[in-house]
Amino acid sequence: MAATENSFASGSPRFADVRLAELAQTEGPVSAWREAIARDIPGAASRVTGDFAVGLHDASGRSFMAVDRFAIRSLCYRVSGGKLQFSARADELADHGAEIDPQAIFDYLFFHVIPSPRTIYKDVYRLPPGHYALFENGQLTVAPYWTPTFEEQRNPSFDALKSEFRQLVQDSVATQLDGSKPACFLSGGTDSSTVAGMVALASGRAAASYSIGFDAQGYDEMEYARLAAKHFKTEHHEYYVTPDDLVRSIPAVAASFDQPFGNSSALPSYYCAKMARDDGVTKILAGDGGDELFGGNSRYAKQRVFGWYDHVPGPIQKGLLEPLLGTRAAGAFALTRKAGSYVEQARVPMPDRLQMYNLITRLGVAEVLTPQLLAQVDVTGPLQLQRQVWQGAQDCSHLNKELAFDWRFTLAESDLPKVLGATSFAGLDVGFPMLDDRLLAFSLKLPTDYKLKGLKLRWFFKEALRGFLPDEILTKKKQGFGLPFGVWANTHPALKALATDSLHSLARRGVVRADFVQTLLGKRLPEHPGYFGEMVWILMMLEQWLAAKVPQFTLPR
Repeated sequence: MAATENSFASGSPRFADVRLAELAQTEGPVSAWREAIARDIPGAASRVTGDFAVGLHDASGRSFMAVDRFAIRSLCYRVSGGKLQFSARADELADHGAEIDPQAIFDYLFFHVIPSPRTIYKDVYRLPPGHYALFENGQLTVAPYWTPTFEEQRNPSFDALKSEFRQLVQDSVATQLDGSKPACFLSGGTDSSTVAGMVALASGRAAASYSIGFDAQGYDEMEYARLAAKHFKTEHHEYYVTPDDLVRSIPAVAASFDQPFGNSSALPSYYCAKMARDDGVTKILAGDGGDELFGGNSRYAKQRVFGWYDHVPGPIQKGLLEPLLGTRAAGAFALTRKAGSYVEQARVPMPDRLQMYNLITRLGVAEVLTPQLLAQVDVTGPLQLQRQVWQGAQDCSHLNKELAFDWRFTLAESDLPKVLGATSFAGLDVGFPMLDDRLLAFSLKLPTDYKLKGLKLRWFFKEALRGFLPDEILTKKKQGFGLPFGVWANTHPALKALATDSLHSLARRGVVRADFVQTLLGKRLPEHPGYFGEMVWILMMLEQWLAAKVPQFTLPR
């Protein structure tokens, strides 16, 4: 969409108001949005479900924007010449020679993406999920129209919830099918396998399923994808990504995003989507969201364990455990060293605790970044944003606060843009049935211990689907399309050369220290390829994006 157009609407909005729903059907979503805004600007988006982004200018000079609760459809904006401009992509709003924001570079290195509301460009912003914006009389207001409210059922009937849940999942999958060849990603995990099975129930046709593998020990879970495909009798397709594939596609995939994007699963997701597109698929369904709505990420159990420390009496914490386990002698033994690490982390409040092992902070920002970059950034900015989001969900359990937090940072800022970017580049549309508003509403009423029972992850989800999903999938560990980049970067000459050239080029731009690049590539990556490969990856993808979009960019010394 050109930034000068008067209206923009994308996605599949569903209007609760009957009159607006009819208007959307007969005259199109833009007409329905215009009437909704004329009635009530702050509440217009709150009564719309589905995935959507909308930007409108009206005759009075006002401008309105909104995106759905997970920002499945995104909208970027800037104020220029007293007018609000908007576009689905940040790079479409950037003038020739637009300035790169150093703070956004730091945010990218911290998060591996650039979370909203910031973008890589100065003065270009992205509307956060569940937010609207109003520009009137030269003033811009950006505010949430929706914040999650958890209203847990007390003493619910498991059987009733199970029946309701299964029907909701089937209905959500049916809503996403558009009459074309039904297809889905299939990693072999719980969510993608559920979608694959529900496609057949919803459409009466077996899904075409698409899976990616890696010929690297500990990274390939194709056996589970095959198990699910056999169980649900899908039309199954597989592709094994190679290091040569990465060398060919990294520059193009990096440049396809509107700003630097460092989620390494984007590459295998692209190859999976490309395989489907070559097979004649026009829309593919993804399983993203189940973990975040129903308590499936391992860190939820981990944080519950850390929470137990709060029940230790203060005098024992301060007078015994912390002084004893903080000594050098305690660090000499594996058991006390582990206990000391537990106490060290448990003492840090959420959400700060989640970043204690952040790559760039563990390595040391002054050791990684140049003085000229550090002089222009606030290194506390990312945590300030996370603390703000953490406070958004109120009057709910600690686990539900974690889920709401992940709806923003895991889903809206990372996983969904990954899938959306990969499928768009491959020429596919994509649907996320697990993020259907009906399932969201169901998760908001589910008791906390149905999501995390003791330390059992997504207990209700798995029990409700027992007998539908194979037991082996219900008990497997989560993996997804993890990429063995670090391992390959050590052993594949062309991939190693691409990474090396990229990092040295980034150093010449004044972003990272040249001595850090030398140590990272020459020592740390060979010693711990899985861990340090992630840092090499995000630096390489940053450089590849800069080289494609703003090749002249450097930080003045």
